[in-house]
Amino acid sequence: MPDVVIVGAGVIGLTTAWELAGRGLSVRLLDRAAPGREASWAGAGIFPPGYPGDPERPLVRLTKFSDGLWPALSAGLREATGVDNGYRRCGGLEFGPGDATGFDEEFVLWEKSGARVERLTADEVRRLEPSIDAGGRPAYRLPDLHQVRNPWHLRALEAACRQRGVEIVGNEPVRGWDRAGDRVIAVATESRRHTAGHFVLAAGPWADELAAAVGIPLEIVPVRGQIALLNAPEISLSHVLECGPRYVVPRGDGHILIGSTEERAGFEKENTPEAIAELIRFGASLVPPIAGARIEKTWAGLRPHARRGRPWIGRAPAVENLLLAAGHYRAGLHLSPATARLIAERLLGLPTSLSMAPFETEA
Repeated sequence: MPDVVIVGAGVIGLTTAWELAGRGLSVRLLDRAAPGREASWAGAGIFPPGYPGDPERPLVRLTKFSDGLWPALSAGLREATGVDNGYRRCGGLEFGPGDATGFDEEFVLWEKSGARVERLTADEVRRLEPSIDAGGRPAYRLPDLHQVRNPWHLRALEAACRQRGVEIVGNEPVRGWDRAGDRVIAVATESRRHTAGHFVLAAGPWADELAAAVGIPLEIVPVRGQIALLNAPEISLSHVLECGPRYVVPRGDGHILIGSTEERAGFEKENTPEAIAELIRFGASLVPPIAGARIEKTWAGLRPHARRGRPWIGRAPAVENLLLAAGHYRAGLHLSPATARLIAERLLGLPTSLSMAPFETEA
């Protein structure tokens, strides 16, 4: 019997397993499909330098804490596995709508958070990125924005977990929980019961139904995000380009990623021609040569959106040995090191690096 069973082997579950195993606990990871193949794999790997707003706000503090953990995590995975996850500082350019409505306020919020942020004129944008024609949109630069290659990171993370003795069981959907009073005794799958001393629920959008089965209303819903990968070695870009929820990400190897939609489509993950065409139009509105680039691949992921606007991290209400790590929406990859650290500290009864109250309480 392992010390901990984690339900969900996406980036949150894998990073938590890595953290717990590094502290001497035995861990079993269960996933309904192949490990790391849902939203964790599908995302663009964009890490803004924190979270805009008051530095004392819980999400701002959580994001800053996670930012500080990424360099050591990436180096540790590379040393353990030989896999480079592509973590690097590339900087980002943020573009507003056709006028500056609301854009100045966004700039001020970044300043307030303590992040480095620079206003840019149209000429300065062109000097930084000659391929861009933003049509007079207002812009600013976040020089400390980073990116990571999601599939590379997940490959390194899975290999590192196995090196630490983590048992990873794919294609093992959880069907229910066995409880005794205020404790979980086991999770039940189609093939067997998995018993443990502690349980962590990190099942992305599927966490909502599993939590409801033990009387916990998480209110997490899936939000589909569609992405297109272009093969465009002739287009020179170095910065990540963002405009609201959409982005253009140069990968440094001739590929460019364009995303992403935000669609309430239930658990439907299929791409739609209309959405992909709109993403290409968006990309070409910032970088005109994108209109003629070849689409190499398209895919979609289901982001777990917590209606309350912040993830669930920490002890589950009314269940003594169940911890929650779910509802990170678009920031699951970015916040995975901080989430794993906090879950490990809470599970082991240690002082936590940040206050857990904003992420454990229902309000």
